[in-house]
Amino acid sequence: MGEIALEGMEFFAYHGYYEEERKMGNKYEVNVFVETSFDGAAEEDRLTGTVNYEELYRIVKEEMNIPSKMLEHVGNRIIEHVFATFSQVQNAKVQISKFNPPVRGVCQRARVTLKRVRS
Repeated sequence: MGEIALEGMEFFAYHGYYEEERKMGNKYEVNVFVETSFDGAAEEDRLTGTVNYEELYRIVKEEMNIPSKMLEHVGNRIIEHVFATFSQVQNAKVQISKFNPPVRGVCQRARVTLKRVRS
């Protein structure tokens, strides 16, 4: 088993509990970590033997484009989409950060982290 990570993906998206957040949008950072077998890629040098990170990025981008009130909901959708697309993924972790969250004070970012083991 090994881990594939896409870190520092940046998106401008329309998530937030408050309607104004969903109208104005904000900058987000997403990190995704998936645990999978590397056997085919490591031994036979073939893409089908691992998780294609271009496809992983596409999944994150697609889910980030769907406005949601809660970052937890977005993270859950990303994990579900990853599991549906890649049967070989055993564990997934998603971190989503919202820059300058509306907390009425100085806060660079708010982050949620979701972890799931395939059942």
